[in-house]
Order: sequence, then C-alpha cells, then structure tokens
Amino acid sequence: MVDGYNIINAWSKLKEIGKINLEEARDILIQELVDYKHYMGYHVTIVFDAQYVKGNDLKQYFIKGIEVIFTKEHQTADSYIEKKVESLTKDRKNVVRVATSDWAEQQMVLGSGATRISARELKIELNNITKKIYKKTEATKQARSTLGDRIDKEVVEKLEKWRRNQ
Repeated sequence: MVDGYNIINAWSKLKEIGKINLEEARDILIQELVDYKHYMGYHVTIVFDAQYVKGNDLKQYFIKGIEVIFTKEHQTADSYIEKKVESLTKDRKNVVRVATSDWAEQQMVLGSGATRISARELKIELNNITKKIYKKTEATKQARSTLGDRIDKEVVEKLEKWRRNQ
C-alpha cells in the first residue's frame, strides 16, 4: 500500500511537478508503480486523500493492474490505510507493506503487523528494479537471433537457392 500524496511530496521531482499539475504527478507515480508491481508480482494499492472534496464517495480504479483509491470526504489516506492494514493482517496470513514517510503512520502500520518502507527506500528500490529491467531487456535483445542462426545450414542454403530462382 502506498500513501500517494506522502510519496509525491517526498520525491523532489514529483513534488515540483505536483506544484504545477497534481494529476500529472499522480500519473507518473502510478506508472512507476506499474513497473514495480509487474516486476515484483505484488498487489499494489495507492491511496490518495480526497477528504476535502465535498460529497466525495470512496472511488476505486484499476490502472494497468494498480489499485487506485481516492478516499471519501472527511477520510484521510492514513485512516484508510490503517483500517485496510488491520483487515488484511487480522489473520496474519497476508504480508502487507506500506510506503510512507509519515512517522505516526509507520508506527500504526507496524503495530498492526505490517511492515513499512519510507519514500526514500521505495525510490531506491524502484531505481534498482528499473536497472534490472533494463539489463534484462538488453540481454533479451542480444539473445535474439535470426532464423538463419536457428536452422540447419543445409536448409538455409536450399532456401537461399530457392529464393534466387524465384
């Protein structure tokens, strides 16, 4: 689980973007977490405060496999995360990790049986995963070969001869 605005405000690049266009900052965070989710295989939920939006009901979307929550009016992301963590860790079967740099929130999460990761630690993890994805992609590109590299030399010669005669 990710405390969306807490992470946006903790990452200088997203914080600067958010000052101009908060929606763009949210979209960038979501995209970075899409790569993370697919690489790590985790279920990822990002929670954004909508506590000051009059008449707002809880909104839940799925964007490229990421669960995105906007809290209801008068509900903070912290309170949503705390309740969700409690329900998920109740039977101690689920492993829950919460990304936030809010010290009080971290203490609540730890007390509920989840683990925490700071915004800084999450950024480091994302950077490492991005590097691994890049290396894997490069290795795959190098491993690709042509059809001629994969079939018998005799067959290649016959196909080439046939191609010239056409």
